[in-house]
Amino acid sequence: MPSALLPIRISDLHLIKGGRAVLGGVNLVIEEPGITVIMGPNGAGKSLLLRCLHGLIEPDQGQITLGHRRIADCRKQQAMVFQQPVLLRRTVLQNLSFAAPEIAKTNPQHLMHALEAVNLADRADQPARMLSGGEQQRLSLARALLSQPALLLLDEATASMDPASVLLIESLVRAQSAQGTKVILVSHDQGQARRLANEIVFVCNGQVVEQSPANQFFTASQNPAAKAYLAGEILI
Repeated sequence: MPSALLPIRISDLHLIKGGRAVLGGVNLVIEEPGITVIMGPNGAGKSLLLRCLHGLIEPDQGQITLGHRRIADCRKQQAMVFQQPVLLRRTVLQNLSFAAPEIAKTNPQHLMHALEAVNLADRADQPARMLSGGEQQRLSLARALLSQPALLLLDEATASMDPASVLLIESLVRAQSAQGTKVILVSHDQGQARRLANEIVFVCNGQVVEQSPANQFFTASQNPAAKAYLAGEILI
């Protein structure tokens, strides 16, 4: 079933930071279910765009609608996983309980199932901040998925992680997408994008310069900046 937050429409989005336009007139429509990967060089504005989608940053100009609604009206239907895990000074299980108090009260076993899905059930009573980086990120994803979000945003969520954790997180993301959640992730990893993406959005210098099906992007991109990026060239 397609996500209730589709289509996603971004119209003439501008964001100014330090007197510089870091997003300069972004126009983007995402209509298809599945996994959209946002790619582009460092400093292109990818993460800022994702934060605008989640309502964490208010743009200076422009409009975003999710399923024809404002972001503020559908915040509870979204979840986001950041590059650096944000965890409470509590146990692994308590981090889930705090994020989903109703589930903790009515169906606590569901929390353990969530930990089992990310191979952390045996760490339930350990301090969350004592986990390895990969384990912390798996916990962050488990927490994000508890609400069964209609839109899941991931910002370089597997950067610098061990291969086993990357494999597990990618598997969970695919499974969540198959259940109808729209997934948008920022990734610099071309291999990961090839494995996961149905669609690629390429951002350069604060603008969307290409949006295309993943197979077309990787085999027949016509955008000079995207072709240079795929060839490993440094874009300034």
